[in-house]
Amino acid sequence: MSKNSRLVYSTETGKLCPLCSKAYHAGKCDIPETLATGDGIVRIMRETKGRKGKGVCLITGLTLPENELNTLAKRLKQVCGSGGAIRDGIIEIQGDHREKLKAELEKLGHKVKLAGG
Repeated sequence: MSKNSRLVYSTETGKLCPLCSKAYHAGKCDIPETLATGDGIVRIMRETKGRKGKGVCLITGLTLPENELNTLAKRLKQVCGSGGAIRDGIIEIQGDHREKLKAELEKLGHKVKLAGG
């Protein structure tokens, strides 16, 4: 999509890829996947909102490709002995395991901060 495009809304193609402006159902983009850049600090926070009081640890700030993120999430879940998921590039680990996660991520060479409550 060009910078001068005046298209506001269209139902013709459905959702468009923000990188290449092609319809999502058209397949993968020709543009290589770019990683989000941040300040280089991995943040671990505890959250209970929307989980009926059950706490999870959210790990944000990782700039890894999807396959490496999956491998790291699996390793962290094994270290904590609990389940979890990856949503929108954020690793969720069930339970309050902030200290274990911080130690493991620092061992892997990441700069880690505990954020939130």
